[in-house]
Amino acid sequence: MSTFLKIFAIFWKDMLTEFRTREIIISVLVFALLVLVIFSFAFSLGADEIETIAPGILWVALTFGGVIGLNRTFALEKENSRIEGLMLCPVSRAVIYWGKLAGSFTFMLVIAVIVTPIFLALFNLPVFLPRLALIIVLALTGFASIGTLFSALTVNTRARDIMLPILFLPFVVPVIIAAVKATGPVLTGGPWSDMLTWLQIIIAFDIIYLTASSLVFDFVVEE
Repeated sequence: MSTFLKIFAIFWKDMLTEFRTREIIISVLVFALLVLVIFSFAFSLGADEIETIAPGILWVALTFGGVIGLNRTFALEKENSRIEGLMLCPVSRAVIYWGKLAGSFTFMLVIAVIVTPIFLALFNLPVFLPRLALIIVLALTGFASIGTLFSALTVNTRARDIMLPILFLPFVVPVIIAAVKATGPVLTGGPWSDMLTWLQIIIAFDIIYLTASSLVFDFVVEE
């Protein structure tokens, strides 16, 4: 219970900081919405094209918006010299990782909750899609888990805004591809069997990324 309280304390600190500045939510939301609007005018999708193109549009918006948000995960700690204080806290490095992960996941989930209904409305798709919500939650878990690790890895580099996507995107590509493939049948009303394999792939990568990131975070943050 004590460990969960420590994780929550780090998570809540990030929440309060964001509530006061609104830097991450506003910048990521504006970018993601801009991507959706541009694609909605660029493509006029018919029924046969929805499964092929629409999932890619949604996940392009969420992916690149998420990268912008991940750039800020440790940036504020670095800019205000608070990362040293965080490192001196009497908690394990895994606690810091899980606290930061919870914050990153929450920010991305808030963006997805706002962006996804707009995406569905722009492309004349049903708004109530519980299976799509499941895909988003699972994919964002893997996205945030490995993204938090690479955010800590690149925070001390001068070109962290460039280095993060270069290092991070190759690792998260399997999750994004699986999410796109699983989203297609949902948008066209396909059966669970069409998306089950892709969901299993996402869950497998979530477990791998969460376990590996938690184990190596200690070495990454010390560097």
